[in-house]
Amino acid sequence: MTTVRSRPERRTRTQAQTRSAGPSRLAAVGPVFARLGGWLARPLASFHLVVTIAVLLTVLGLVMVLSASSVESYADGGSAYSMFTQQAMYAALGTALFYLALRLPVRLLRAAAFPLFAGSVTLLVLVLIPGIGVEAQGARRWFMLGPVSIQPSEIVKVALALWGAHLLAVRRVDRAGWRQLVVPLVPAAVFVCVLVVLQPNLSTAIAIGIILAALMWFGGLPARMFLSVVAAGATGAVLLALSAGYRSDRMKAFFNPGHDPQGIGYQARQAQFSLADGHWFGVGLGQSRAKWSYLPNSHNDFIFAIIGEELGFLGGLALIALFALFAYIGLRIAARNVDPFLQLLAATGTVWITAQAFINIGYVVGLLPVTGQQLPLVSYGGSSLAITLFMFGLIASAARHEPESIAALAAGQDGRFSKLLRLPKPQPYTSPRRPSATRRPAVRRSPAPAGGLRSAAPRAGNGRSRGPAARPAGYRERGSVR
Repeated sequence: MTTVRSRPERRTRTQAQTRSAGPSRLAAVGPVFARLGGWLARPLASFHLVVTIAVLLTVLGLVMVLSASSVESYADGGSAYSMFTQQAMYAALGTALFYLALRLPVRLLRAAAFPLFAGSVTLLVLVLIPGIGVEAQGARRWFMLGPVSIQPSEIVKVALALWGAHLLAVRRVDRAGWRQLVVPLVPAAVFVCVLVVLQPNLSTAIAIGIILAALMWFGGLPARMFLSVVAAGATGAVLLALSAGYRSDRMKAFFNPGHDPQGIGYQARQAQFSLADGHWFGVGLGQSRAKWSYLPNSHNDFIFAIIGEELGFLGGLALIALFALFAYIGLRIAARNVDPFLQLLAATGTVWITAQAFINIGYVVGLLPVTGQQLPLVSYGGSSLAITLFMFGLIASAARHEPESIAALAAGQDGRFSKLLRLPKPQPYTSPRRPSATRRPAVRRSPAPAGGLRSAAPRAGNGRSRGPAARPAGYRERGSVR
């Protein structure tokens, strides 16, 4: 005879099974997180993650540039691979710069910081001279060396980060005040911004402002002074955004998207249409409809819209997760280093790249006004790709200079990847000696009495010596006047 259970009894049994399955699922997930945490705790985990993120973003960028630029490349030159070929060439150059950054000793980086910054500023001046700099679309930003174009404003980003990190590291050792932290770094950065705005290139000027703000924050500038510098920079950016016609049009399109949907608001609206077409899983790689002259600059400033259309919401979310992971790893590298220079360099480079990425994604999805920031390692742009890969190499080098990494590499725990690259062993950080003028004069101590060892240090409160020990000749209390 079959026993038929009532509905409440079935429901109670189902709930009991669910409750009993809950702890078992958590017990199954627990070892996974424990294993992940154990892997992250390895000495060279940060180095491997930075290299992996750089490779993934570069490969994704090459694939998406090929997809997004194929129609325009074919329309302009009869070949769908012309822009992709140039991007691949700069990716090879950036890979060489990445490897060079891994091999450069820290002392050589610090020695070359100011000459590199001075040279990049000189290039910014030269590019503004007619006949030397190349003018395109009303802007003078490039040098042409045969088939290769060089954008000095990209070089000055990493040069400012290097020189600023070196300068503030020296100030930190000397325990300088806020005036020494601000001068000459802030005036030099403002001068660079003026040169970049004259090109004109407001997006790069904003990136330089982000680098300066990161240097000031991690360099230890007081909060009040930091907020004053940031407020002044934000005010200047707003005034510049409203000064030129095309920049003010972008601001109008952001605050009033429906005012001119076929004019100043066209690009932003088309980007959102592309994202909406992608749904969850996308229309398929290479199947974008927006790149058929519906979305201007789809291979450059708005490439995230093509990623969202072809790879869907999950593809865009995976890209955002990569940049979020890079932000976490970069700041962890800065926190784990003991060298002030590498701390500042890693933190500044991480903030610069991450902020630029999220500004680009922000204006593509409609959260920010269009500023022309490129998506690092993904957007089309040769100089930007090569310089960003060099910065990734510097951050990866900082990961190898963590104390635990230095100890592991010295013990021969290089791993297959490090042995394949034949990288030199990183040298441990040694704190520089402070100037002798700042040292306290040594106090000679009298011999201890026969009864045992006794301290010759002054007693707290009255400053008199303890016991029969006499002060040495010429001894003078701090603050006393002869």
